[in-house]
Amino acid sequence: MSNLDCIFKPKSIAVVGASRQRGSIGREILHSLIDYGFNGPVFPVNPKADVIHSIKCYPSILDIPDPVDLAVIVVPKEYALNVVEECGIKGVKGLVVITAGFRETGEKGAKLEKELISIVKKHNMRMVGPNCMGVVNTAGSIRMDATFAPEHPIKGNVGFLSQSGALGVVILRLINKLNLGFSMFVSLGNKTDISGNDILEYWEKDPETDVILMYLESFGNPRKFTRIARRISKKKPLIAVKAGRTIQGARAASSHTGALAGADIAADALFDQCGVIRVSSIEEMFDLALAFSSQSLPESNKVAILTNAGGPGIMATDACVNLGLEVVEFTNETKKNLKKILPEEASVGNPLDIIASGGPEDYNRALDIIIRDPNVDSVIVILSLIHISEPTRPLYISYAVFCLK
Repeated sequence: MSNLDCIFKPKSIAVVGASRQRGSIGREILHSLIDYGFNGPVFPVNPKADVIHSIKCYPSILDIPDPVDLAVIVVPKEYALNVVEECGIKGVKGLVVITAGFRETGEKGAKLEKELISIVKKHNMRMVGPNCMGVVNTAGSIRMDATFAPEHPIKGNVGFLSQSGALGVVILRLINKLNLGFSMFVSLGNKTDISGNDILEYWEKDPETDVILMYLESFGNPRKFTRIARRISKKKPLIAVKAGRTIQGARAASSHTGALAGADIAADALFDQCGVIRVSSIEEMFDLALAFSSQSLPESNKVAILTNAGGPGIMATDACVNLGLEVVEFTNETKKNLKKILPEEASVGNPLDIIASGGPEDYNRALDIIIRDPNVDSVIVILSLIHISEPTRPLYISYAVFCLK
């Protein structure tokens, strides 16, 4: 999949359809590339302008004297095929086609899209889109934001692929508020050439990407997806939101990207088989992403539970068992060390209940002992805040975090 370097690691970029008009997609993509500090030359292309954004503009990509690795195409659909043909003649290796009006619009658009992909294949190019919002690579050696999103993502270790361009804009804004960093982002659009499976294989080998998030509306090749995801999920968490859970939603997804949305039950089964964590909302996806991006994966399913209240510990135990985790028995050495530091009333089994009087120091000392137990690879810590002296406040608040070795 190294041929996707022309998309994510280009040395030079042309914006075909660059514009002087503020707020236009052609202008915003050019501005994003410059403002984010792309480490390479950027060439605006527009036959009606000599200079855009203080940069010399060319009437055609064929008029650019230097090599071009990636072309971001933002022209009306009636000009798109001719522009792609010129890109092929120029020797461009990668395309990001922002232009819409293809398969997602019906039979006429589908015919146009077939012509588009035939040109792409004829010239051995790779293409993201059409009908997408662009790509991002935050790596310091690249620093490429080829999107029209109003905010740049911060650098991180999370890769995100989206079948919805508009949703991608919202997501890029939201992650900054959460202080969640991306390694790469791609809006797939109609997936005419580069599919989600291609991106997964590319990110599987990317050392900068440790967690992969997906917003999906359909599966192009479910069997291939299963093989790839099953392999990747053993090394990197895969977290997905699959839209089209209802008949009405599936119908909307079909009209949105021009692809038929699969049955929801089949999607659940597929995710279960290949280790993909399916979530029901973007909010839940980011909750998990924040945890996985800052914590290493546990070496096994062996878990310990540390709490200062018996009830939440029992509920956590039931949840762990139902999810296939093993609430392990502590070693005799661990139990012996715990008895030395905890009150006589405290239970030193698993879950470990340090009772309501347990404070921060008790938690610290107990946790330090637990994580040294050879039977334990992860710890769930539950803290219950009890406000006895303030009857108007809630008596009970609990939350849990994973502490991984």
